[in-house]
Amino acid sequence: MKVKFGYRAVTEQYPPDQLMGFAVRAEESGFDFICISDHFHPWFHSRGQGSFAWVLIPAAAERTRKIDIGTGVTTPLFRYSPGIVAQAFATLGKMYPGRIYLGLGTGEAMNEIPLGHVWPDFGERIERFEEAVKVIKMLWKEDFVTFKGKYYSLRRANLYTRPSKPIPLYIAATGPRAAAVAGKYADAFYTPPADFDYYRGVLFPALERGAKEAGRSVDQIDKMVEITLSYDKDYDTALEGMRIWAATLIPNMVSKPIYDPREIEDLGRKVQLEKMNKYLLICTDLEEIVARIEDYIDLGFNLIQIHSSSPKESEFIKEFTKVLQSLKEQHAT
Repeated sequence: MKVKFGYRAVTEQYPPDQLMGFAVRAEESGFDFICISDHFHPWFHSRGQGSFAWVLIPAAAERTRKIDIGTGVTTPLFRYSPGIVAQAFATLGKMYPGRIYLGLGTGEAMNEIPLGHVWPDFGERIERFEEAVKVIKMLWKEDFVTFKGKYYSLRRANLYTRPSKPIPLYIAATGPRAAAVAGKYADAFYTPPADFDYYRGVLFPALERGAKEAGRSVDQIDKMVEITLSYDKDYDTALEGMRIWAATLIPNMVSKPIYDPREIEDLGRKVQLEKMNKYLLICTDLEEIVARIEDYIDLGFNLIQIHSSSPKESEFIKEFTKVLQSLKEQHAT
């Protein structure tokens, strides 16, 4: 599969006007897609932001010409009903044919509890998630759908505005059950950094099992990894740019009913630097980024999403352009 490179537009970290500027620069720099984070609360309180991803998608599409745009990721369980997700992205697909994708995941408590929803255990969340994916796909393809599931139902529901071209579905997973769901339904499997042995021994086999269960070939499924990095020529400055994301490394963080960004930020301060260095790339040389990307490509990932928390983000995009074109030429086929 052809390797493509994407830029993450981080709604938790930057105000919307800055994000739109980054989106334009990302296309000008040669990125193939933009991934917009879809949160209600951010992962941190200090310098936190919280713009609405679904508003930013058409805003970014209007300011760019051809770059693909989607979410990373939308959770169709509570604050968004799956039927409304299907309608929203069908509309976006009609407005921007061939440019919209939908990223889906089981979510985090920080985005649901503040709006009055109960945060169930993962067993219920993954059941809800698979059912929601079925609902979305049915509404995109079928007319006047009636469906009675364990969690969601439809009564002769019909989308009168349909996408002009099929909308690719990206499904995020950090564990085997969600990876198996991705194997059944996704056009692309989406995951954050992890130990390579965990990919090989747990996630990739689960992805393949899900694909086989659905009568699909796992070779048809793209694999996306989100590489979180902070770049500056001064290491301490780069490190400071990364500290706000430390809480993402807390084991099973998304399963905990913790939803106040102030509390999340306090927990992140306890994460040791050694763990941050293992999974979050803190670098002073662009070649370190290239080496990390090459490792993931060798492992089988063909969609490389760059999530930069660099202290001078505009300068990072400008600098990264120098190596991006070389990477694209090297992995063009």
